[in-house]
Amino acid sequence: MLKKYKMKIGAKLLIAGVVLISVIGFTDSRQSGEVCKDVVIRIANQYENYYVDEADVLALMTDNGNKAVKGTSFKELNLRDIEQSVEMDKFIKEAEIYKDLKGNLLVKVELRRPLARVIQNQGPDAYISEDGAVLPVSSKYTSRVTLISGDYGRELVKHDLTSTDEGKKIYDLIRYINNDKFWKAQIAQIDIDKKLNVLLYPQVTKQYVEFGKPEDLERKFRKLKIFYDHILPQKGWNTYTRVNLEYEGQIIAE
Repeated sequence: MLKKYKMKIGAKLLIAGVVLISVIGFTDSRQSGEVCKDVVIRIANQYENYYVDEADVLALMTDNGNKAVKGTSFKELNLRDIEQSVEMDKFIKEAEIYKDLKGNLLVKVELRRPLARVIQNQGPDAYISEDGAVLPVSSKYTSRVTLISGDYGRELVKHDLTSTDEGKKIYDLIRYINNDKFWKAQIAQIDIDKKLNVLLYPQVTKQYVEFGKPEDLERKFRKLKIFYDHILPQKGWNTYTRVNLEYEGQIIAE
């Protein structure tokens, strides 16, 4: 009796396996001849970040219309190669492309958001993104972000900021300012000389800030907050032309 029961179970498993293999084979056979019906593009992080639109993404996917995607068999489409083509645009942080059950090609794109703009007298301007990447400026859209000037700008735009020790320090400074609501509203421009000395220029008040090297950020900004909260209200907002934060335990204002 037990032997017959085991044989029945074995037969059922065998039949189930054959059916599953047949279904997979049928699906693969059907999909191998299936063509892309449509391309659906979804762009994340696009609010006030209009450097790339759906037409730009489609142009990247098709080599400006020289390669067909819609109407092409999925067997002939290398989705990873298409993803890499889309990610060639520096404003695009990541692209994910896959086929849905309806035969459409879904394209999900995440954009980089600029945090600062490097302005140069002898070279093109550039943006610094939220992940430290150096981005070109665009004629399509301009972000209202903190400006970075000074002789070090030429060196700064050569590589993504996270690839060098100096770049990481400046990147940390930019992020610190942008992550704090008060400092983001207060600081309009960062000037960096060849030796990595930093000057901060405020939006409203008259004085510039001698910040020194982009180090000890917490300590220096804490001192600057004391200057804004306690010294300027007593002495007058435009009394001083400069304030120095370089020396530990001191705030020098003239």
